[in-house]
Amino acid sequence: MPVLVNGRTQVLAAALVSVALAAASCAYTTSTALLPSHLKTVAVPVFENGTTEYTLEQDVTDAVIARFVADNHLRVVDERSADAVIKGRITVYKNVVFGFSQAAQAQEYRVTLTASVTFKDQVKNRELWSEPDLVKTANYYVVDTPGAPAKTELDGRKEAIAKLAEEIVARSVESW
Repeated sequence: MPVLVNGRTQVLAAALVSVALAAASCAYTTSTALLPSHLKTVAVPVFENGTTEYTLEQDVTDAVIARFVADNHLRVVDERSADAVIKGRITVYKNVVFGFSQAAQAQEYRVTLTASVTFKDQVKNRELWSEPDLVKTANYYVVDTPGAPAKTELDGRKEAIAKLAEEIVARSVESW
């Protein structure tokens, strides 16, 4: 049983436990995508925007392209020379109160983003996957919380877009 000396032993023990838990919960994988061998390139035309949110279509398109580039399984090219194409339409954008303080003040919000997405093999002219209602959410607090500063709707929107882009790429390259 450790003896507390100015609380340092307790803090050190807590830090070590935190590091051990973080290391145990994080796993690095080098999984290889099992894409059909003829698919080497992908095009991502600008998503359609069925909402009233300004620039949402460009933000989603840019995030999907950036995620494909980071993933590096398919090279992003123009639609005419692509082996595959991702087409999408953003159908829903909502930002709603998700939590209140004890004083009935809104303090947590949830951004919900819904898109209809299709991944098509242009070489064999067939649809590889399609999801009419791909939904991603992101919660954010508009007040400071322990360990995290207050955020804005734009922060929540960026997080929901990033989750959507990650899901689109994962379904395209990992679901084989």
